[in-house]
Amino acid sequence: MSNKEQTQSCRLGSVGGQAIIEGVMMRSKKHSAIAVRRMDNHKIAVSRKVNTSVSDKFKFLKWPLIRGVVNFVESLIQSFATLTQGTEMLGIDYEAETSSKFDKWLEEHCGKWLVGIISAISMVLGVLLALVLFIWLPTAVTNLFFGRYAVGFGAGVLRSALEGVLKVVIFIAYIWLTAFIPDMKRVYMYHGAEHKSIFCYEKGLELTVENVKAQSRFHPRCGTSFMFAMILLSIFVGIAFLWAVEAVWLRTVLKLALLPLTVGVGYEFIRYAGKHDSKAVQILSKPGLWMQNLTTREPDDEIIEVGITALKCALPDEFEGFYEECLAALEADEKAENDGAEETANTENSEESAETTTPAEDSFEA
Repeated sequence: MSNKEQTQSCRLGSVGGQAIIEGVMMRSKKHSAIAVRRMDNHKIAVSRKVNTSVSDKFKFLKWPLIRGVVNFVESLIQSFATLTQGTEMLGIDYEAETSSKFDKWLEEHCGKWLVGIISAISMVLGVLLALVLFIWLPTAVTNLFFGRYAVGFGAGVLRSALEGVLKVVIFIAYIWLTAFIPDMKRVYMYHGAEHKSIFCYEKGLELTVENVKAQSRFHPRCGTSFMFAMILLSIFVGIAFLWAVEAVWLRTVLKLALLPLTVGVGYEFIRYAGKHDSKAVQILSKPGLWMQNLTTREPDDEIIEVGITALKCALPDEFEGFYEECLAALEADEKAENDGAEETANTENSEESAETTTPAEDSFEA
């Protein structure tokens, strides 16, 4: 095996990521890094932290199937935390004059505590919405067709298959509708930059805009593919365990109980698909890759730069000093901007002072 092939083999599956508003989060085995394009000065702001996982303390949590559930829960928590931090890094002035006195009071007295509570509530509501859309709703709608009259294994198989079809339809409709939100179109461009950057890294190529641009935006380890794989797997789980269950409430409860199994199997498949390229894997990965036509867009050069920056910052062992250089450059830019603003303010004050003294001098001379 050549050195290049060894490099590619070691890098496969070692990095993941997430697109956020005007930015990208990259996660390696040791670090997570966020890079965003600031809204005020269009510079790239970065942040990095060391990854921690409960599975580091309890080794059995790294066993197959179990590790998928742990990874899913931790990824969900990190996803919401990343969205919050990424928004804070955008450089948006939240203290606008249009803010009400109540908003300012909350900001002054509650601060980050309030932001944390709002983030937690948003996460809970998001999870509840997903459970309603993809578990309860398909079960309730399917029950309208079958009711209490269709019993037996054959009817149970048809019920689970119909539920699966409804889940797929709801998922596609949900993703398709989000594409009409203006901000989401740019998020999908950053999603494409995330995939392209990871592909470039996994192939052992230099992380340049040109090299990244040439890569595919469809990645087999994408979260979209994972969600789609779970939906398809839920059909077979329903056939195997729920074919004899008719009551909507009981089917919903049992689906929740079986969710860890579905997540665990789906994670193992995505993990395997990300490291192998056999014909069978290509066929099984196709549905998820098709879905990425909706959740990714071709990024421009500036967006690709953000993806590359996030990836390099998440790999300090390979790109030593890069993160510190980004912080130093951003600090220097901010200092220059502040100095420029102060100089402008001083100039304006001097001009105002000159304008106010001129009439007095004219009057004295007269």
